[in-house]
Amino acid sequence: ISYPEAKDDVDLEALVNDMNSSFESLYSTCSSVQSESVPLLQHNGQVHRDHHRSAPMPPHTHTSNSELQHSTTSPKQRRRRSQPMHILAVRRLQEEEQQLRTSSLPAIPNPFPELSGSPVLSPGSLPPCQPSGTYIINIFSEDGMGKVVEIPADMTARDLCQLLVYKSHCVDDNSWALVEHHPLLGLERCLEDHELVVQVQASMTSEGRFLFRKNYAKYEFFRNPLNFFPEHMVAWCQETNGAIPPSQLLQNFLNSSSCPEIQAFLYVKEMGRKSWKKLYVFLRRSGLYFSTKGTSKEPRHLQLLADLEDSNVFTVTTGKKLHSAPTDYEFCIKPNKRTELKELRMLCTEDEQSRTSWMTAFRLFKYGIVLYQNYKIPQQRKTLSHFSTPVRSVSENSLVAMDFSGRIGRVIDNPLEAQSAAMEEGNAWRKRSQRMNILGSPSPLHPCLLNSVIHRTQLWFHGRITREESHRMIHQQGQVDGLFLLRDSQSNPKAFVLTLCHHQKIKHFQILPCEEDGQIFFSLDDGSTKFTDLIQLVEFYQLNRGVLPCKLKHPCTLVAL
Repeated sequence: ISYPEAKDDVDLEALVNDMNSSFESLYSTCSSVQSESVPLLQHNGQVHRDHHRSAPMPPHTHTSNSELQHSTTSPKQRRRRSQPMHILAVRRLQEEEQQLRTSSLPAIPNPFPELSGSPVLSPGSLPPCQPSGTYIINIFSEDGMGKVVEIPADMTARDLCQLLVYKSHCVDDNSWALVEHHPLLGLERCLEDHELVVQVQASMTSEGRFLFRKNYAKYEFFRNPLNFFPEHMVAWCQETNGAIPPSQLLQNFLNSSSCPEIQAFLYVKEMGRKSWKKLYVFLRRSGLYFSTKGTSKEPRHLQLLADLEDSNVFTVTTGKKLHSAPTDYEFCIKPNKRTELKELRMLCTEDEQSRTSWMTAFRLFKYGIVLYQNYKIPQQRKTLSHFSTPVRSVSENSLVAMDFSGRIGRVIDNPLEAQSAAMEEGNAWRKRSQRMNILGSPSPLHPCLLNSVIHRTQLWFHGRITREESHRMIHQQGQVDGLFLLRDSQSNPKAFVLTLCHHQKIKHFQILPCEEDGQIFFSLDDGSTKFTDLIQLVEFYQLNRGVLPCKLKHPCTLVAL
């Protein structure tokens, strides 16, 4: 028997009545009672009815009114009506009822018929209401001051750093970073440029915060890989007797099909205890392992310490105080969720270079080629993905470089000549001061006094900070070669100190004043090379190494949001 499919325009009331009669016929059929209706059938999610096949009543059969009333009020009939309805049929009724309600809504006139094919907007064509997708982020500078920024949900850490650079009027040298900081746990890490800020904030606790500061070492391992990965720590280098060029070493770390391995002895803190154990640890793409039997690499002797996929590596800033670490070079592996202190995997190395090697290898194994893509992004980006570059004012756009050396001023069209003129104008105060001193004219500010205070406007000068504070700032901003700052000397009130990082070691050089012909000079080498002020001194050692172990490359700066 074939059953025709039900039409789409179903009469709701007729369908309900037909369902009731169909279920009654089902019950009566099971009770061996003849029925005049055909049951409701379910076939492939479609409801079928047979309107043509009905059992005709015999012509000699007569039914009285009393019998009809008795049949409608019998307990058996009431039991039939109380039987549960089929769930799929009820869902079909609800869907059809919703369609009837939608179709009964009045049509909405389209105010812009020329922009669409239909002059009337039907209720189903209206766009659904979606959330705005913006979030509030609190950003803090290193001086404790905060800034509230509203960002979209898909903004990356790189884009947010560029937004803060533009808002704070900083120099965009592609070395700014967003730092995830947990003060109570003593943890911090720099976000990767491709990470979504909103997702990172969702995994942070209430005490966690974002810091905005410099990080020159973010991609330093791409420039000097051998400084980050000594041969004795890389198992692949040992197997090939260490004859590996730096480019091939990085290629093996970035290639997902290769199997490099970092291995060394580490101090490992036991979970839930204050004791530390020295174990032989292996870092592979599959995770961090330690050997239960010396330096054995056999699978039966390896146990998993931490997984790389759902974790991040953090620098521990308060290791000895909070965790009783055996050394100052502690780091930890933290799961990507809101965790407590006892759930962190604490590790400790013998020196700073080893800690940097382990943390760098962790990042390479986890992100791989994505880190190299972040490194290859152009240093200067003219536009942001979410925020446009601030537009200059009309007065700034109308400024041009002028030369007033002759009788009549002229516009400088050559950009190189304009830049040279700007540099000469910036150093003109030195020439004016010397000329006024020779002629004996009264200067509004004595040259000696001017030379002693002009450096305080520079970003690399940090005033009266302690030796420990200068170490902390150098550590936080990357510990790369040439990272420097200047500060007041604590032992000599008339002297200054140059703090310089070289080979991940911090060194201090005292700058002493010396007098010659009634004028004060500053020198690093006991008067062999003299400078009228600290700005000249810094500019000289940025071009020449002199008595320093390396040139001054990266100024250690702080920004106020």
